[in-house]
Amino acid sequence: MQLSEIRLGIVCPMANEQHCAVAFVSEVLEECGHGGFKSVTFYAIVDMKSTDATRHVLEDLAKRQFRLRVVWAPENKCMVDAYVVGYRAALTSGSDWILEIDAGFSHQPSDISQFFENMRQGYECVFGSRFCRGGSMKQSPFRRYVISRGGTIISNVLLGTSLKDMTSGFELFSHPALQYVLDKGIRSRGPFFQTEIKAYCRNLKIVEVPIQYRNASHRVGSAALKDAFTNLAWLFQLRLRGEL
Repeated sequence: MQLSEIRLGIVCPMANEQHCAVAFVSEVLEECGHGGFKSVTFYAIVDMKSTDATRHVLEDLAKRQFRLRVVWAPENKCMVDAYVVGYRAALTSGSDWILEIDAGFSHQPSDISQFFENMRQGYECVFGSRFCRGGSMKQSPFRRYVISRGGTIISNVLLGTSLKDMTSGFELFSHPALQYVLDKGIRSRGPFFQTEIKAYCRNLKIVEVPIQYRNASHRVGSAALKDAFTNLAWLFQLRLRGEL
């Protein structure tokens, strides 16, 4: 399939981003606009977690930027719900490729092009990695670094994966790959859902690309760690039963 035949969907939950929302959306769309896609649609998912004017800023921008779609989802109960709402919006609208990126410039729009370059080589999923050659994790607490690296090592051992970064959320999926993940069902209610997704994709054609990560986009507290260990144990059991 030629790029001129591909519809790209960009999924990005946004909360309390009123000061940088316009700049971020504009920069991402500009970066993706160089790809020569049939269409590019940015799905900005906003819910009750956002307590500032982010929604209004985005809706105002959408009046001038036809490639931006603001998805208001007040029913969301956690961060995972926001991502899933975005995934489903992109899939339902017929996106062939779905790019997931975090707002607030923790993920750099300048890293996007390499995702497309690798997907064109026939991969089903392209995962951003802070820990492979050329990647970096800056301006983040050391505790966050330890959790991310430690989580990657433990996950690889227990789940039979071999990625350099099992916890990153900057990634590109083909339509069938993402639909496969959703059909499996995402059980985690916290940041661990990114690891869960990668575990489901372990037998697909996947590759990692280096990304420059800056700032922690969310705090990893005790509840998130409990969710991670609970669901890691569940996935390990699936693997033992040959169901992963």
